[in-house]
Amino acid sequence: MSKLTLLLAAFLPAAAFAEGAPAAPAGAGIEQLIFLGGFVLIFYFLLWRPQSKRAKEHKALLASLEKGSEVVTSGGILGRVTKVTDDFAVLKVAEGVELPVQKQAVAAVLPKGTIKSINE
Repeated sequence: MSKLTLLLAAFLPAAAFAEGAPAAPAGAGIEQLIFLGGFVLIFYFLLWRPQSKRAKEHKALLASLEKGSEVVTSGGILGRVTKVTDDFAVLKVAEGVELPVQKQAVAAVLPKGTIKSINE
């Protein structure tokens, strides 16, 4: 062997192993696409769809707010709506105590008479 061949063999041993690498199977790309599609479906049905459904329900709840509605906020404050604007609602939480809260903070609308039954 020549000195050049020995020198190349010493510095490039990986080239000798590259020749025997097996070729990828022909259907590997389709299997990966099916696997990826399965993940997309799982994320859609477990995350995206339920979250968008909850967002639509909350938006409808906020649109239905009106004077006299009994609500509870996400912070746990219970009150009766006395005024509603585009971004805020004023809640009467006790005699002479009114709190302005963001409409987004309203977590649920309660049935009429809930506040009275709790205070008794």
